[in-house]
Amino acid sequence: MLTLNEILTFEHESEHVLEHDLTVKKLFSSPKIYNANGDLNKRWYVYFSYRNPESGKLERMQNIYGKVNIYKSKEERLSVLIIYRKNLHKLLKEGYNPFGDNTALYNNSRAKSNDSSLAISKTIAKSEEDSPEESIMTLKQAFDYGLKLKDKLLSPTTKYSYENKVNNLLKWMEENHPELKTIDSLNKKIVNEFLNSILDRTSPRNRNNYRGDLRSIIQALEDNDIIDNNFINKIPVLKSIPQRNKTYTAETQENIYTYLKEKDPILLLYIKFISYNFIRPIEVCRLKIGDINLRNKTVQFKAKNSPLKTKIIPQILIEALPNISKMNKDLFLFTPEKMGGVWDTAEDNKRNYFSKRFKKVVKDHFGLGEDYGLYSFRHTYITKLYRKMVEKSTPFAVKSKLMLITGHSSMTALEKYLRDIDAELPEDYSEMLK
Repeated sequence: MLTLNEILTFEHESEHVLEHDLTVKKLFSSPKIYNANGDLNKRWYVYFSYRNPESGKLERMQNIYGKVNIYKSKEERLSVLIIYRKNLHKLLKEGYNPFGDNTALYNNSRAKSNDSSLAISKTIAKSEEDSPEESIMTLKQAFDYGLKLKDKLLSPTTKYSYENKVNNLLKWMEENHPELKTIDSLNKKIVNEFLNSILDRTSPRNRNNYRGDLRSIIQALEDNDIIDNNFINKIPVLKSIPQRNKTYTAETQENIYTYLKEKDPILLLYIKFISYNFIRPIEVCRLKIGDINLRNKTVQFKAKNSPLKTKIIPQILIEALPNISKMNKDLFLFTPEKMGGVWDTAEDNKRNYFSKRFKKVVKDHFGLGEDYGLYSFRHTYITKLYRKMVEKSTPFAVKSKLMLITGHSSMTALEKYLRDIDAELPEDYSEMLK
């Protein structure tokens, strides 16, 4: 037996207006629109009541959602629901009976339609127990919905990264597969083709980052029954050799500091936070005046492995700070032009700005290669500190203290980091080779 949603949506798709106005007993209430007081986060629908032939009483029937809830504006939803309500009222007057067989009514309506190619299998409308998201969404609608589901779980930086990768995918789809419009047309082959294009232009690591972020969004769509399965899980992660910033020699580091003291004092202080406090470049960009407590000699910030990290500020860095006691606590410590100011842009943009500034002011002047950067200062000073401390203590004892200074979350993470930057070196073993 055909459902009311099937008949009603067919009426909406064909925009057919029934010509007859038969007089029947008043077995139903006038259909009404529910718009959730304009709340687009809730489901809108048309509702009505019909007289139960057994009890003789009017009973509320299933709500009519159709595909109204895929629309993102109040005007669009209302225009669709008005058509639903009008056609429902005409169908009821034509003799539609939710307690009976309406096949003949549907066939009669279809025969009069200008578009005879429409079929029941193309029906989009869903009944009350279905979710509105089960209608086939466009690619953009689906990814927007996926990003919305992830919104509260992501930091602003990660959210920006997700959005950027989604936009690049949609742009690539428009250029390479313009015929594919809906989320159900996306599959493993298409996404793999996109990832291969990223690999051709960049690196395995960047390709893997795209895979990871898109996989996370697609998983949210699977979890919410927008798609059947997360096919990206079947796309392998490529082996990638990470790039490593080299440590500076003592001479090079001193020459850079001397040069920046004259040419760019703001960049020099930015680097000293990385060097002396072992804070990552993007974490330095997050610092506000109010995050620095000179009385307790501490700084608080959002770290890579913690929502709020507190570290001491060593005296050598305190002596390098300007007078911030009278500055507004809500101002960012670092901006392009001055210490303590407003800088309204994404954190990634801030980090990239200082990376480019360092390249322009320092790397080009000293002729440094691509394997030297801002991270090199963190590697340099952690290496320097570890080797100095291990002169008077055991490696294990030194690592236990060093963890508190560097901010690594575990001994294993610190030991891996020290190995990666070659901070641990053996003593001369020449005697054993004789």
